[in-house]
Amino acid sequence: MEADFWHTRWKNAQIGFHEGEVNRMLAAHIGALSLGLGARIFLPLCGKTRDIAWLMSKGFRVAGAELSEIAVQQLFDEIALSPRITQAGPLKHYAAQDIVIFVGNIFDLTPEDLGTVDAVFDRAALVALPDEMRGRYTQHLARITGQAPQLLVTFEYDQSVMSGPPFSLSESEVKDRYGALYDVTPLQDAEVIGGLKGVCPAREKALLLSPIQAVSR
Repeated sequence: MEADFWHTRWKNAQIGFHEGEVNRMLAAHIGALSLGLGARIFLPLCGKTRDIAWLMSKGFRVAGAELSEIAVQQLFDEIALSPRITQAGPLKHYAAQDIVIFVGNIFDLTPEDLGTVDAVFDRAALVALPDEMRGRYTQHLARITGQAPQLLVTFEYDQSVMSGPPFSLSESEVKDRYGALYDVTPLQDAEVIGGLKGVCPAREKALLLSPIQAVSR
């Protein structure tokens, strides 16, 4: 997707993709990542997700990347924190205690910018990207996170009924994209009640990606 597509969606508050509560797959399967208290979790293309407040309430530190500054401003308003805002190259950093969000193109985010993370929760990034961008994204994400373990949420539905985003992603495609770097283990497969966006039947799936061998960052 072009950046203008997402900027327009946030500017016009066309954010039907935003969940008003913690993602059910995250709440059910955070334990699969085997993280200790204070672990740092990265959320790519995070928007203003309620998952961030939930993770922080559980004692985790959070890093995120988001294209829309409007989304990030709303996020900090909703979690009632006043961020320190700095500019580093093409990215803005919004930071407060236990949280930093990088504003800009995720492909401009470097391992040095991000720092060490213990895990990735990807609910909104891979499913938001068209096919031609997914390969670049998966390689980039593995590199900047040092191939940290991932909890990945996907959808499966008839793509001919709805064009996306979110796009339909099969488990086999995830294995094609990530199989050289991660073991992929399915955790849950559940019906999307009422259909995806109320348009078509869909399944929501949680997958655990366990690194085969860590890459150099």
